[in-house]
Amino acid sequence: MTRPNRGTGLAGSSVVPYPHGGLGRHPHLPPGERLRVLLVEDDEGDAFLVGELLAETNSMIDLLVATSLSEARQRVTGVDCVLLDLGLPDAQGLDGLRQVLEMASGAAVCVLTGRSDEHLGIVAVAEGAQDYLVKGQVDGVLLTRALRYAVERKRADENARRLREVELRQAESARLERGLLPQPLMTTDQVAVHTFYRPGRHAALIGGDFYDVVQTRPDRVDLIVGDVCGHGVDEAALGVELRVAWRALVLAGVPDDEVLPALEQVLMSERRLQEIFATVATARLDLGANRAVVRLAG
Repeated sequence: MTRPNRGTGLAGSSVVPYPHGGLGRHPHLPPGERLRVLLVEDDEGDAFLVGELLAETNSMIDLLVATSLSEARQRVTGVDCVLLDLGLPDAQGLDGLRQVLEMASGAAVCVLTGRSDEHLGIVAVAEGAQDYLVKGQVDGVLLTRALRYAVERKRADENARRLREVELRQAESARLERGLLPQPLMTTDQVAVHTFYRPGRHAALIGGDFYDVVQTRPDRVDLIVGDVCGHGVDEAALGVELRVAWRALVLAGVPDDEVLPALEQVLMSERRLQEIFATVATARLDLGANRAVVRLAG
């Protein structure tokens, strides 16, 4: 890097760098527009020069300096970008880059090294670095732009990754929910079963909703619709247990007044937390008399 000229700027005011470089906080700049950059560099002269380059361009970047990887590990929390030299006392080359990528998973990482090696730069970017900069080939404007672009690329990558995770969870939940649906046990043609489901939120996880329909006699159909509080695999599994228990009780001919109390015993023994509850509605359809008996519990 070429050492910048020190003196007055375009407006005639002096550029005063920090001891290790970096521009001090300006009271009139919105905090959201500033970046926190951690420079991992053991050469004090190079660290000072980076700070002067950023200060010269009025970059709105707060620069922190660590002289080793172990020191960087203590200071990496809350930074937007890590500017890494590949020659450190406790890490060399790509091994240091891999360690920084692991410790700073939420921050962008740019390499700033004296090695003008195109192959090494390609490998570093392939490993996960957002950019590969060579000392002596960057000025303040280029360095500032590279840091800001790196942070935005990292944010875009994180947003794309989170979106993909949500899409995968939704697809997996939909497959799992389809697999948990019951097969109505019916032979009559007097009643047809149609189901409709609408999730209560766009990114809904698998929930504890359940239903079942069983024909227990030629002229009688029993059905249940229930919901276990919460969303997740545990709630869905509990819903399936309640549905299966209800079907077993109804097919076994257990008296009507004893079905829901027995179902409550299953709920209390199988729930993982005491505050977990369920609401159910059961109906017994008398096809010959064209009437129904409905029971609600919760």
